[in-house]
Amino acid sequence: MDNKSNSELKRLEDAARAAWLYYVAKNTQDEIAQKLEVSRQSAQRLVALAVNEGLIKVRLEHPITECMELAQQLKDTFNLLECEIVPSDPNAPNSSYGLAQCGATILERYLKSDTPKTLAFGTGRALKACIDELPSMQCQQHKIVSLLGNMMADGSASAFDIVVTMANKVNAKHFPMPLPVIASTVAEKQILHSLKPVKSIFSLIEQADATFVGIGQITENSPLLLDGFINDFELESVKNDGAQGEIISWLYDKNGQLLNNTTNERVVSSPLTINASKPVYGIAAGSDKVKAIHAALKGKLINSLITNEYTAKAILSM
Repeated sequence: MDNKSNSELKRLEDAARAAWLYYVAKNTQDEIAQKLEVSRQSAQRLVALAVNEGLIKVRLEHPITECMELAQQLKDTFNLLECEIVPSDPNAPNSSYGLAQCGATILERYLKSDTPKTLAFGTGRALKACIDELPSMQCQQHKIVSLLGNMMADGSASAFDIVVTMANKVNAKHFPMPLPVIASTVAEKQILHSLKPVKSIFSLIEQADATFVGIGQITENSPLLLDGFINDFELESVKNDGAQGEIISWLYDKNGQLLNNTTNERVVSSPLTINASKPVYGIAAGSDKVKAIHAALKGKLINSLITNEYTAKAILSM
């Protein structure tokens, strides 16, 4: 593409957007035409051009200019190691379309390495979607470790635990954490952390080559509440404490500082590393997550980000 004229590059950019709307966001050609303000025939030709130019495989390969510029602004503003911005559907800016494909691409980069890697994972809907996009692979050289427990308060398995699912898909050795996410008491947490297998898992996490986490908002639809890890009373309590977001159940305020409260005292998850030297990818998008992502970036709880155009712009405007 280096030798193409500006008009040709602009047309390829339009083709990339049309292809993303068609193949990832599942828009019809009529919907694409409306969103890009072109005729249906033009929309059809743009999608065809993307295919002919090799922009489309399973995932979109064209780096859309605005996304690249937003990524660089975020990297400069928050001193990030990596930042990937996927396009936003103009009519659905809160949609998470594209995050999973982008996250899966980055994961594959690590998994395809011949050098043994240790990869650490949180849990949640965004990460599960990334794992669903991965192809079957043979990665016996790698280790996959969970950052937090995979058990609900009643002992049942968490619906969004992904370490076992991923390990089965890529045939890697895995280290789940068969513990509750939040202990009933501080004493219970201390007992759980004293167990030899848990200490071994925490040691692996410290050695991880890359970490992948979701970012939860503290609102009425907080994942902690929806997934049953805290109740309505506890949600109101942590909101009153100033909680802005959570990563692997660790609550933090608007400045990205961990809260000193009774809920954090009982969180069983691996400790967060502030200003880590190795990549810690936060994967999240949407208007309800903007403040939580911004706070996590501000407090250096993550040093790499995967989000969409809408969310990136909102973060930069804060």
